[in-house]
Amino acid sequence: MKRLFDLLLALLALLLLALPVAAVALLVKLTSAGPAVYWSDRIGRHNRVFRMPKFRTMRVDTPAVATHLLTDPGRFLTPVGSFLRKSSLDELPQLWSILRGDMSFVGPRPALFNQDDLIALRSEYGVDQVLPGLTGWAQVNGRDELPIPDKVKLDAYYVSRQSLLLDIRIIFLTFLKVLRRDGVSH
Repeated sequence: MKRLFDLLLALLALLLLALPVAAVALLVKLTSAGPAVYWSDRIGRHNRVFRMPKFRTMRVDTPAVATHLLTDPGRFLTPVGSFLRKSSLDELPQLWSILRGDMSFVGPRPALFNQDDLIALRSEYGVDQVLPGLTGWAQVNGRDELPIPDKVKLDAYYVSRQSLLLDIRIIFLTFLKVLRRDGVSH
């Protein structure tokens, strides 16, 4: 049921958002050197690596680490990077990952391949047993502001209680958070 929900919602979103996706891609290309889409190695279900697309918000010479680990992340942002992150428009290409089956709409956000502490803790709590999501319980309860142990506990809570109704609730809460730009630190 979850996979069917993901497929139908992703197809609907792509139909409705085709023009905004094209506009954002053009905006990224016109305001900075490099490709419009950045492909990042992420950790998916069963700790398998997959390539996740995002609209590029950072310069092409940015180190491949979590943004919070950069000394001054603001200096790496493209001219439209901050806006794309705060509005979550940079996440739109992940609809592709949902269609491919690498991600779901709702689940733990996929870790970077080099976030060993997060990956290990998620494995310990069984969070690695589900598909990562475009949004998740941790995102609607703190997003970038959460320390890793708190994030993993929220992810584990979701894994133990996942249902279609909870997914719909999380999607709704995500929509509200994006509108308010809550919990974005960069």
